[in-house]
Amino acid sequence: MDFQRARSNEQREMRRARILAVTSEMLEEMPVAKVSLNELSRRVGLAKSNVLRYFESREAVLLQLLDAELHEWAAQVDAWLVESPADCLERIAQVADVVASSIAERPVMCDLISAQSAVLERNISTEVAVQHKYAIAGEVETITRAMVRALPELSNEQAWQVVAYTILLTAGAWPQSRPAPAIQAAYDLEPDLAAGQMDFTETLRDLIRVTITGLLASA
Repeated sequence: MDFQRARSNEQREMRRARILAVTSEMLEEMPVAKVSLNELSRRVGLAKSNVLRYFESREAVLLQLLDAELHEWAAQVDAWLVESPADCLERIAQVADVVASSIAERPVMCDLISAQSAVLERNISTEVAVQHKYAIAGEVETITRAMVRALPELSNEQAWQVVAYTILLTAGAWPQSRPAPAIQAAYDLEPDLAAGQMDFTETLRDLIRVTITGLLASA
């Protein structure tokens, strides 16, 4: 961007996109808790007050990034979940694998989901909260439709539950699969303790499969 001040809507959108892109880059280097407005402003090349002209808070920036990540993920799942002639158990396994694998490919999204309720939704206005919740609802609906297409044994309500539970499971399983240095050192020192270390993709895949199987069995 070679303009000093964003004057048109196009320039303002370019600046917002730049802020989001830099935030995403920062999250590849550091956890959510380490992302500060001061450092973000420095990397974007704007004063902190100028960044706040586009986003009302650090949390608002991160929520907008989460919405973008969820949109891309939903589009990916929608493309990958297709009708199949396989039997029901095979299709359940296929759905669980697609959903779990596609989430695992998005570490930035996983970090943001893990921090969503406890951190990101704490310093925002009602307007930002409404926009964020509508954005999530739209992406969940996209994935719900794709899941029913691939697994018509599920009702729309059941598929919605699977997607909602998957997001909750991601929030818990992601940080557990990435232990702090002291915990990792304990695992390395005491192999018996390492039995409690989980593989994120495998764990999420199994939990999604069990959730779907349980919902169908209880119908």
